[in-house]
Amino acid sequence: MPKNTTTPGHSPKLTKAHKLSIAGVATLGAAALAFSLVPGNAGTTTTDAVSSAKVAYSEQQIKDVKASVTDQLAGADLKAQDIAAKKKAAADAAKKKAAEAAAKKKAAAEAAAKKKAAEARAKEQAASRSTARVEVETVAVKTYANNLDGWIRESLAIMAKNGIPGTYDGLYRNIMRESTGNPNAINGWDVNAQNGTPSIGLLQVIKPTFDAYHVAGTAWSQYDPVANITAAANYAADKYGSIDNVNSAY
Repeated sequence: MPKNTTTPGHSPKLTKAHKLSIAGVATLGAAALAFSLVPGNAGTTTTDAVSSAKVAYSEQQIKDVKASVTDQLAGADLKAQDIAAKKKAAADAAKKKAAEAAAKKKAAAEAAAKKKAAEARAKEQAASRSTARVEVETVAVKTYANNLDGWIRESLAIMAKNGIPGTYDGLYRNIMRESTGNPNAINGWDVNAQNGTPSIGLLQVIKPTFDAYHVAGTAWSQYDPVANITAAANYAADKYGSIDNVNSAY
């Protein structure tokens, strides 16, 4: 047995062989530690790279899906907005069309009311004109008494329309002297009668004088009282200025 030469209180010196043994043990320990840290399902370096590649591809695919969903949602939102805009446009168009139709209906009603009012006014005016005509006609067909007073008054009205001067007194005075108011009086003895043209009527007018001074609108007869008076007054106005200026046979 070798002799113990170790000095008490001092560690023995490590030989070169001891150092090599310790290094080897340390190396093996590190290897074992490293081996123990590798996952049970871990393979070679190539397998780890493939596994890492698969994980990266899955994350990118998720990103792509998310982006696709986002795009689809955005597209759906735009589509919904487009549909809403079209619906609003259609509603606005319908509202505008209804307003235009209502305006046209109102305008047509107003035009019809104006037309009806115009027709009513036209009828009222026509009725008013008709009434005026009736009044004028009533005046125009004024009647006179069928006697000397009525004949003189009617003759004066006709004379006034034709601008023939004369008064009631002038006519009455000459009528009474010539025929005493008899419209059928005939002078059969004077020179006119001898010449074949006797004096006839209220103012004893001969045929040639009556025809020459006949007043339009009266009867064409010497025996008609009004025709006789107006013709004689017309003749007297031409020869003497007025029947009022005649005081004897004329």
